[in-house]
Amino acid sequence: MSGTETKSIAARCVRLNAKAENAAALAPGVEQHRLVRGSNDLLIEVKAAAVNPSDVKAATGLMPYAVFPRTPGRDYAGVVIDGPAGATGREVFGSSGDLGIRRDGTHATHLVVEADAVVDKPAAISWEEAAGIGVPFVTAMEGFRRAGVPEAGETVLVMGVNGKVGQAAVQIATWQGARVIGVVRKAEAYEGHSNAPIEVIDASATDIAIRVRELTSGKGADIVFNTVGDPYFQAAHKSLALRGRQILIAAIDRIVQFNILEFYRGQHTYVGIDTLGLSSVATGTVLRDLGPGFASGHLKPFPIKASAIYPLDRAKEAYVAVAGSSRDRVILRP
Repeated sequence: MSGTETKSIAARCVRLNAKAENAAALAPGVEQHRLVRGSNDLLIEVKAAAVNPSDVKAATGLMPYAVFPRTPGRDYAGVVIDGPAGATGREVFGSSGDLGIRRDGTHATHLVVEADAVVDKPAAISWEEAAGIGVPFVTAMEGFRRAGVPEAGETVLVMGVNGKVGQAAVQIATWQGARVIGVVRKAEAYEGHSNAPIEVIDASATDIAIRVRELTSGKGADIVFNTVGDPYFQAAHKSLALRGRQILIAAIDRIVQFNILEFYRGQHTYVGIDTLGLSSVATGTVLRDLGPGFASGHLKPFPIKASAIYPLDRAKEAYVAVAGSSRDRVILRP
């Protein structure tokens, strides 16, 4: 079916009926629900869907606007099985700020989403890899879109460089020709893909800001991508170059000391990013900016381990793994 006709399908969906105290107390079930496609929507057979920390946070009451009951899941990859003329058969992937939070999401056999929300999947990328791109790369790219996409000659400092958003930020910045310095909590190498060598600072052994100044001949970083939040706020602030920008996406303690004088004399910019505020269509726009990078191989999806792939019936195990700060990209495969 295509055009203005509407197709519906019985989908198997993970369901959360109420918030839980913690991940261990989650009780997801798998239920059959009928999905109906609107005239401008796509009906997608989901081949793989990622589990993000925000999926688990919403399930444990840390996002008060999350509705119940619902099907979780923000990221997906799959085949269009019905939609406007010419859409059927497309292999696509996508992500969203509202899917799985304010409306039923991707942890299901099928998904209904707006036609403008999806991006074509590169042939060289597997379903599981494509499903894992979503939230981390959208967060990193939206940060750079808002703060200014890094350019050759600029230095980007990435706090929490081995997290998934940190790795995505490294990939994007080095794809654009910028120099990247990464920060880790304890002695370890950078684990992700990069298009150029990156310097890594061990925060447990070195004063971050002093080392950044040494590495940049005193100038500092043009952009600090702070994926951790308040623990690195002061170090990030002291590492910024004149007119430097700090991107913030997380917080542990919400309140920080803030030196207004240094802020305005440094002509700094602070940019807050919350991808939960992006609709599926807005998220698709961000992903399309990344498409050429994945097509050229400058951007690479996260490796997916077989041990980190779960069927829908084992969704709770997947959620618990993510809640336990697994470094693996956890995937559900319907």
